Amino acid sequence: MSDRGAPWVLGVDSGGSGVRFALRRAEPGSPAEVVVSKEPVRTGPAGIDAGHLLGQLLPAVAELSLRTGADRITAVAVGAAGMATLGAALRAELPGALSAALGVRRLALAADAVTAYAGALGPRPGAVVAAGTGMIALGTDLVHWRRADGWGHLLGDSGGGAWIGRAGLEAALRRHDGRPDGSAALLGRLEAVFGAPGELPGLLYPRADRPAVLASFAPEVAACAGVDPVAAGILREAARHIGATAAAVCPPDITGRPQVALTGGLLKLGEPLLAPLRAEFARQLPRAVTVEAAGDPLDGALLIAADLAHGASRLPPDDRMMWIATE
Repeated sequence: MSDRGAPWVLGVDSGGSGVRFALRRAEPGSPAEVVVSKEPVRTGPAGIDAGHLLGQLLPAVAELSLRTGADRITAVAVGAAGMATLGAALRAELPGALSAALGVRRLALAADAVTAYAGALGPRPGAVVAAGTGMIALGTDLVHWRRADGWGHLLGDSGGGAWIGRAGLEAALRRHDGRPDGSAALLGRLEAVFGAPGELPGLLYPRADRPAVLASFAPEVAACAGVDPVAAGILREAARHIGATAAAVCPPDITGRPQVALTGGLLKLGEPLLAPLRAEFARQLPRAVTVEAAGDPLDGALLIAADLAHGASRLPPDDRMMWIATE
């Protein structure tokens, strides 16, 4: 296959469930070839393991290049969970490694919230709420980034899946204890999912994937919300938290009405959450326009890489949120 045309760019989306790699031309609308690894990149004492990422990235590029006929990649954008606080090794090692192995001279290393923003809204001011097991919101006026929450299930992620699941389990255990503010419906779901309430601490506390286990109970809360006022109240409180987090990052001083997009698996809870969420957005973000996300974080990584291939990012660089290296 001939390699004439726009330059080739690589997008990487690294998260808790694995890594996705996509290769396409830098021109808008170009189709992408994708390779998926179900092995998450390791995180150790030095942060995100650059060698482990490279060990997956280089074979993926070889496969993608065979599929597409690409003989040179001009720019790469990597979006990774934890990049803001755990990305020092990637920033130190990846530019030289990708230059030596692939001849790449333009690289962006971004927090996964940034690639989620780029995929959802592209290069326009606004805010994106990424709500899954955790919860984080990111906004920009195209000059600076504003971030809220994303502090993990022990310190924050308020309104996210783990928060909802934990609140539901707490309400079930209150009923088990005989306290008046518990939920019989949620206690029944706890027993169906986890077994005897007294065994729950032993099942939960030793788990390394505790946030995911907590979040697995969030659909049970949503399923009970239509008949159980305690479950419905948990989802209303989650909506209040999500609305407040979005309001904290939505740029206040821009011309026109900022766009706000919602992304993430928590939206699958459906109307029991979405109905109070719409009400909270109308109350807390009256100037904003809620829109559907145009794409996902992998689409965002490809957009950032395409921008770099054409010269510069249209989203603001930042030492921690979106670090850019060019030669």
